Amino acid sequence: MKALILAAGYAVRLKELTRDTPKPLLEIGGRKIIDRIVEKIIKIGTIDSIYLVTNAKFFEKFNIWLKNSKYRDKISLINDGTTSNETKLGAIKDLEIAISEKHIDEDLLVIAGDNLFEFELDEFLKFAIAKRRNGVSIAVHDIRDRESAKRFGVVEIDKDKRVIDFEEKPSAPKSTLISTGIYYFPKGHLPFIKEYLATSEKSDAPGYYIGWLTKDRHVYGFVFREDWYDIGDIESFKKADSEYREKGE
Repeated sequence: MKALILAAGYAVRLKELTRDTPKPLLEIGGRKIIDRIVEKIIKIGTIDSIYLVTNAKFFEKFNIWLKNSKYRDKISLINDGTTSNETKLGAIKDLEIAISEKHIDEDLLVIAGDNLFEFELDEFLKFAIAKRRNGVSIAVHDIRDRESAKRFGVVEIDKDKRVIDFEEKPSAPKSTLISTGIYYFPKGHLPFIKEYLATSEKSDAPGYYIGWLTKDRHVYGFVFREDWYDIGDIESFKKADSEYREKGE
């Protein structure tokens, strides 16, 4: 199994912190976000390679980080060639680039490089592997507030945990379950990404692709109750930093 970290965004809402530093390299509670994510992946024990796709602007920053990482032998960087938010390709296109460039032909765990989660990934993978013959799995969290849910991909699931609706940043959320940027794509579903990109102009948020998948194929939602942090703006960054320092993690 392979893992892919999506880290090619420009974090414009955090520009006072990310003008010269990519969001995944910011520190929360004294440790870089990317280090926390990588350690979660390594802890699984079944991932033999981790790919990280970034952009041309921050490629060297990640290269310096990688040279100093104790997991550098397991991680490969991918440069999507963009230099600004205006020219970015989008997470779905970056996903396709990584699959093509690294010739990925195995089940793939995909994680957005700008969030923090407290649950263990092996729990998610156990769920996803049990569903892999039928479809893709995503990790979802109950944010318990419909107003807050408007900022995310909102999910509806049935009693069998199948996603029956997925809407990216809806004006009227149908639930308070949100996608957290953690996905499991079985090997047989990887070609659908190219199919999606050939028929849609929306290549940014992965939620658009997940929503497309739910129309004709199965997607399942793993609901976790542990803490989850979306580092989207200065306020959420400070909140996460404060809470992690209090926990001493």
